[in-house]
Amino acid sequence: MVCALGASVCFGTATVLQAMASRAAAGTGPGGDAALLLRALRQWRYLAGLALDGVGFLLQIAALRSIPIYTVGAALAASLAVTAVVASRLLRVRLDRVEWGAVGLVCAGLAMLGSASGTEGERPGSAALKYAMLGTAVGVLLLGLVSGRLPDRGRPLVLGLGAGFGFGVVEVSVRLIDDLDPGALLADPAAYALLIGGGAAFLLLTSALQRGSVTTATAGLVIGETIGPALVGVVWLGDRTREGLAWLAVLGFAVAVAGALALARFGEAPVQGSGGAPVQEST
Repeated sequence: MVCALGASVCFGTATVLQAMASRAAAGTGPGGDAALLLRALRQWRYLAGLALDGVGFLLQIAALRSIPIYTVGAALAASLAVTAVVASRLLRVRLDRVEWGAVGLVCAGLAMLGSASGTEGERPGSAALKYAMLGTAVGVLLLGLVSGRLPDRGRPLVLGLGAGFGFGVVEVSVRLIDDLDPGALLADPAAYALLIGGGAAFLLLTSALQRGSVTTATAGLVIGETIGPALVGVVWLGDRTREGLAWLAVLGFAVAVAGALALARFGEAPVQGSGGAPVQEST
């Protein structure tokens, strides 16, 4: 659980640092996305954010190897609470009482999950499940290729859900990879599912945040990356709770995800308006 919470802190903090660096870079000169990225890479906040993302990913892998997927998924969704708190300090974003309540819900849900979750399931992943993850990853990639044809109204939610499914594939695939020998990895469909799913998810999330409501896209992301992987872990990989505490784990999962959804607008840090005042996107 400690590794999962550490990953949540890393990802949530990285979001704010990278947003600050990207917007500072945008104000230093014209240019397209490539020029903006190059300017951002010269800023310590952006580099610090990338470093935190890397550490967070390693902690996520460690967590997935030791505790149930449903616990890791809820903890990663809780990174939105970290983003909200960090944004309130660094970007001077005011959280209202409802949003502070949502942060409290996330913390309460994670506490319940931590108390109820058992050890990682011991069932080996079948070849069919590995190929199912690969097929899902390819489906997410294809969704990205046809995203331009989606209707504007539903596009952010669909792309957000697709990104969530892609990150969910990564969570499950980490559990399915049982041999880290290079030769074995080359022959393991779960390894390809992890790479394709992660890359496609990143592209879909970027597109979703650019093309519509951040809140809608992030809500879809939270749903996609938590519920599906949790079910896979319980049904196919043997993830269980402590004896007699299944009800507490279900309640904690639901409370943590509900709190994260309430904070979905922090899937992208708020834009600074004139005079330094934070301005939220219309949802």
